Amino acid sequence: MANFLYRLADLADWEQAQRTGFFASADLAAEGFIHTSERQQVLETARRYYAGRGPLVLLEIDENALAAAGVRVEREWAAVRQEHFAHAFAPIPVEAVGRIWPFSPGPHGTFALLPALRDDA
Repeated sequence: MANFLYRLADLADWEQAQRTGFFASADLAAEGFIHTSERQQVLETARRYYAGRGPLVLLEIDENALAAAGVRVEREWAAVRQEHFAHAFAPIPVEAVGRIWPFSPGPHGTFALLPALRDDA
């Protein structure tokens, strides 16, 4: 059974990944890992860190594909959010990214979970 992780990304970073075969964002260089979220964490992550940015895409990453590619993923406690978050400790192969959606705030600047990811979908 697939377990998916989600990453909000600047479109330019995803376009670069298309050219190189690997997604690597600034947090990998700065912190040594790529931040990802579980589905239920996406909206709060968007609200806290992506307001006013764009264009964005939401990447759905197959955690099993990361393991098969040798990318270590660890869930680490984030005290500021009082939750565990999955961190990928290497560039993410584009083959591990299954679905990609444009991700933009609505007319009032708030984000909404895509219909394909809601529990009622």
